[in-house]
Amino acid sequence: MRVIAGKAKGHQLKVPKTEVVRPATDLVRGAIFSILESMATDWSRVLDLYSGSGAMGIEALSRGADSADFVDRQRRCCDIIRQNLAKTKLENQAHVYCCSVVKAIAFLKGEYGIIILDPPYANTVIGEVIIHLAASELVGKNTVVIITHSPHLILNTGYGSLKMVKEHRHGDSCIAIYKKEVQSCQPPLQSTPAASTL
Repeated sequence: MRVIAGKAKGHQLKVPKTEVVRPATDLVRGAIFSILESMATDWSRVLDLYSGSGAMGIEALSRGADSADFVDRQRRCCDIIRQNLAKTKLENQAHVYCCSVVKAIAFLKGEYGIIILDPPYANTVIGEVIIHLAASELVGKNTVVIITHSPHLILNTGYGSLKMVKEHRHGDSCIAIYKKEVQSCQPPLQSTPAASTL
């Protein structure tokens, strides 16, 4: 596993040796960041959920993101994320939270421009996590939410305020892109009373 592009391009990243972690391939990460570079307008804060090795958030930092927060519940993964951040000299732009994703969604504050979820394919309750995310203050009107999942797991076209705008398949991975549906605040048009016939 290596950083694909940006200031940390070519750096080899350490990957946790566990069956739970399924690192996204270079092809999938390349596709994700191609999508982000065309859709995301705010690279100030990135949230990498189910971080594993931290490859997604590190790739974002390498490509110019100002800061990234990493969340993984496994202590081994958190240690490896810190090692990878140190190796790429990006640790001053990052924070690692070693806890569950749902817990992190509950205590993190402020909007993120980019939120990436790369959960284990065995996680069949990812929809519930997306619902929590959609109801949080972490998702703003310009936030791009990207989720990787197995082709055998069908995600809904909408979860709360989050609506799917695109979905791509790359090999044995699917990439779903969600954005917040912004409600119109314009008042309904008033009908003009018919002229009196008297």
